[in-house]
Amino acid sequence: MSKLVRPQEEIHDSERRKLLKCMAWAGGGVLWAMKGGVLSAQTLDGVAGSTGSVDFSFVQISDSHIGFHQDANPDVLGTLQEAIGHVNGLAAAPSFVIHTGDVSHLSKPDQFDTAQQAFKGIKTDQMFFTPGEHDTIGDSGAEFFKRFGAGTSGKGYYSFDYRGMHCLGLVNVLDFKPGGLVTLGNEQLEWVEKDLKHVSSSTPILVFAHIPLWTVYEPWGWGTADAPRLYSYLKRFGSVTVLNGHIHQIQQKIEGNMTFYTARGTAYPQPQPGAAPSPGPLTVPSGQLASYLGIREVHHVNVKGPLAITDTSLAV
Repeated sequence: MSKLVRPQEEIHDSERRKLLKCMAWAGGGVLWAMKGGVLSAQTLDGVAGSTGSVDFSFVQISDSHIGFHQDANPDVLGTLQEAIGHVNGLAAAPSFVIHTGDVSHLSKPDQFDTAQQAFKGIKTDQMFFTPGEHDTIGDSGAEFFKRFGAGTSGKGYYSFDYRGMHCLGLVNVLDFKPGGLVTLGNEQLEWVEKDLKHVSSSTPILVFAHIPLWTVYEPWGWGTADAPRLYSYLKRFGSVTVLNGHIHQIQQKIEGNMTFYTARGTAYPQPQPGAAPSPGPLTVPSGQLASYLGIREVHHVNVKGPLAITDTSLAV
């Protein structure tokens, strides 16, 4: 990886090399694979040699926070680039990559510029995005949507079909208030109901948004208040996978036909629910940081049953 020097950082080259060495990836996201209408997941290092016989695969990356410069990770661009390098090391390039929000830390144009340049290095056909609350500071996401919102409906939500899977990219950060549950809103939920009406109940459904679409921990606002209404539109489908970011850690839940997953970020960890007075960047010893970061890989496999998800940390 080429050396990056940014004037605003106070990290010497030797410190940078030490930091990135500590963050060497055994995985940098989550790889999902689809075959026969069912999604499954494996660790990125576990599929480095072969992804097996699958219809297609895609990768989830989340919470890059470009522009963050605190002790929890003084080189978030470096760890994002490590993640990208690991994705590019897969035996088969993912069909697409989903970024589940907080591309930037403060919604600054230069932060988006830096992220866009980094994303150009990913070997994939296309990328899909949903904003995090850090991407909508001050302008309700106008700058984010200008750069990453092509083809979206309403206020950034959209759907697309990919080789037998129907995908919904939703937005639940525009009413964000620290400590309070967010909402999808009536307009967006009405759009979801209409969008799904003509989709066969045998179609696998993928839903992704930034803040969890189930209540992980209400005192910290880690949930979406009107998500039950969304569930009512999804309950007729046999396979529904919901991917989120925001909380920078792995949490999983199965509710009927729906399987929920939150992902690690590529920037820094956050405390376990209730384990600190409030959420926020968690500073850990530099040699341990890699074990708190990661990405997700998804495969479509020709078997019946719930989705199998495996997350990989950055630790060697």
